[in-house]
Amino acid sequence: MPRTDAVLADPRLAATAERLGRAVVKDAIAAAQQRVRQGEIEPEDVAGAALAALPPHATHLRPVINMTGVLLHTNLGRAPLSPAAVEAAAAVAGPADVEFDLATGARARRGRTALAALADAVPAADDVHVVNNNAAALVLVATALAAGREIVVSRGELVEIGDGFRIPDLLVSTGARLREVGTTNRTTLADYRAAVGPETGFVLKVHPSNFRIEGFTGSAAVGDLARLGVPVVSDIGSGLLEREPLLPDEPDAASTLMAGAHLVTASADKLLGGPQAGLLLGRHDLVERCRRHPLARALRVGKVTLAALEATLRGPAPPVHQALHADPRELLDRAEALAGVLAGSGIDARAVPAEATVGGGAAPGVSLPSAAVSLPERLAAPLRTGDPPVVGRVEGGRLLLDLRAVHAGQDGDVARAVLAASR
Repeated sequence: MPRTDAVLADPRLAATAERLGRAVVKDAIAAAQQRVRQGEIEPEDVAGAALAALPPHATHLRPVINMTGVLLHTNLGRAPLSPAAVEAAAAVAGPADVEFDLATGARARRGRTALAALADAVPAADDVHVVNNNAAALVLVATALAAGREIVVSRGELVEIGDGFRIPDLLVSTGARLREVGTTNRTTLADYRAAVGPETGFVLKVHPSNFRIEGFTGSAAVGDLARLGVPVVSDIGSGLLEREPLLPDEPDAASTLMAGAHLVTASADKLLGGPQAGLLLGRHDLVERCRRHPLARALRVGKVTLAALEATLRGPAPPVHQALHADPRELLDRAEALAGVLAGSGIDARAVPAEATVGGGAAPGVSLPSAAVSLPERLAAPLRTGDPPVVGRVEGGRLLLDLRAVHAGQDGDVARAVLAASR
């Protein structure tokens, strides 16, 4: 049996230890030595077996090809970052001037260039702030403006935002009291007016970003609420900064502020296409109260997020925007070409029309025409566990690999993954 230190001296493993860490490499060597004891490999194969078992990166998180047909898949990390955002994040991995003025040598406002980019993107906002997600933005607003006071909110907007977390529980945890008005399907301006009083911290308007209520419904407009004499906070959720013609029912920050909202909160990792972050935009005095609150320190974002956010705001269109505007005819052409390659290797593959969704708590009920490669259902598991993992969806006993969220440059990777999973 080769000694561990001797195997560690192998140049390939020594270089890998520099990249992944010595402990990770030693564990792989120990596992390979155990395989020798069990008679699975020869002693001279320990180094090669250890090298083959090592992960490609120092994290067990794995990049995935999202072919579910859900553009913003929460379980797959929502919006993929643009190449510009990835490059920007990597560039500040070491020391960076995140809170330092290089010209004067003095302390500076944290993330000022990212904040400037956000302010430039939404001129209707007097001021902006960034925290670590949209729920954090709501918590900060509720704590800074309504702790010990009332938040007036429609019963139809007390939503669950996923994984059992609910807006009312989130708000009450800040020490605010909820004043529920209206009914599940209808809430009028008069309902809000009757509830507003000396104890009101603000009126909250929550966009139902992950469900729809149809039929006999009604709600008060932001502009009407803004005339009640108290701050109006609008949680638009999905992170659109300006109107998107493909999603006419999805509110955007610019229009909401111009309609009269005093503060807008949103996610950066949904339709904006950036890193996970919560955006807070609106009236300067209200944003400043939130920014100066002690809780803001606990909710602040790091330099990597700030760099990626700035690059998303100032750089080329992110992948989610490209996926949203993909040409269905081109998607079908790609599906036919991919299915042809696979069928030529004896795989039961065919191109089919499909329907994709935005997902990620955005644009509920909106279908996007797409195209997919239809495969036998039995390939779902080996594709998920392959390298790279390919995640599709199963419908009618077939596995569909939807192309709308996949860049054309990845089609070759998909073909190779399917061929490997079919062996």
